[in-house]
Amino acid sequence: MAHILIVEDEQSINDLIAMNLELVGHTSEQVYDGDEALVCLNNHTYSLIIMDVMLPGLDGFRLMEHVDQDTPVIFLTAMGNLSDRVKGLKLGADDYIVKPFETVELLARIDAVLRRIQRATPLFSLDGTVVNLDSRVITVDGSEIEMTLREFELLETLIKNKNIALSREKLLHLVWGYDYIGETRTVDVHIQKLRKKLNWDSRIKTVYKMGYRLEASP
Repeated sequence: MAHILIVEDEQSINDLIAMNLELVGHTSEQVYDGDEALVCLNNHTYSLIIMDVMLPGLDGFRLMEHVDQDTPVIFLTAMGNLSDRVKGLKLGADDYIVKPFETVELLARIDAVLRRIQRATPLFSLDGTVVNLDSRVITVDGSEIEMTLREFELLETLIKNKNIALSREKLLHLVWGYDYIGETRTVDVHIQKLRKKLNWDSRIKTVYKMGYRLEASP
C-alpha cells in the first residue's frame, strides 16, 4: 500500500483517481492547485505523486523543483505534444500519461513505478537500524538481530507505509492475511517486540484509538 498525492484541478478526475486508488489498497491526499500542493510537499512525504501540468497557481513543471528527488512523479495532463512530454521527463518525472486515459492503464503505470522504486531501494535505515528488505537481514548499531517471519512482515509493512497511520485491523489484514474478527491484541504484542528489538520506542508511534505509525521523517 502506498500513500499518493493527487494534484489535479478537475474535481471529477481527482475523485475518480482517489476512488480507484482506494479500491486497490492505496491511500491518497487530494489537492486542486499548485500552491496547495506546494504546502503538502513542504510538510509531508509521499510514496508517489500524480500531478497535472496545467494547474491554478504553480504549474506542474514548476512544482517539480520542490519534489524530493527520491519521490516518483507521474504527470497526468492534456498536454500531449512531444516537446511537453520530453520536458516533463527531463525534469525528473517517472511517467507521462496523456488525457483522456483509461483507469486500468493509470493503475498499471502506478504499480510499475512503485515496483521499480521498491526494487531500487532495498535498504531502509533509521536511528542506527538498517533493514535489507531483500535479504531480510537486520542490524542495530552494526549487530545483526534475529526476528521471526511475522515480526519481519510487520516491520516491512510499517516501512513501506512509513509516516502513514495504519489501523490494527489494516495491519491484521496486511500481515496476518485475515480480516478483523474482534481480536487485535496480537498486533499490539508484535509492535512491542519490534520497539524493543529495534530501539524504536520513539519511532513506532501509537495513534490514539486507531493503530500505529512508523515515524521516519527527518
